[in-house]
Amino acid sequence: SLLFIAGAAPIWLQQTYPTRDAAAAYARQRVAASIAGLDANDLIYALDSSRNYDPWPKLEAIRAPMTWINSADDFINPRNLPFPTEALKRMPSATFRMIPESIDSRGHGSHTWARLWQADLVALLARTAPR
Repeated sequence: SLLFIAGAAPIWLQQTYPTRDAAAAYARQRVAASIAGLDANDLIYALDSSRNYDPWPKLEAIRAPMTWINSADDFINPRNLPFPTEALKRMPSATFRMIPESIDSRGHGSHTWARLWQADLVALLARTAPR
């Protein structure tokens, strides 16, 4: 499953499944789980929906305070792209933070681990609280 590979976090996987047998068993389990109940049309729709998504021309229209977080081990949104630096120049109410790659990060899946970005959410809520 390409989704399993693209969304993986190598450091965590190597730490958690250090042997070939353990890694192979985990990979087989993940691929089987991702296929079970998967509707191919839903997956095609989900992937295709981002094909022409381009917020770049309208970044200045974003006025609300926002927090943009990425993970350094995100294969899908790689850390070495210049977009955050360039976009932040056009969005003065935005903040950006790169979650460092570590045993705790989960690649693209880091967005589901609140402990990695909880402090950022607290800071955003403080910035947007009524005064």
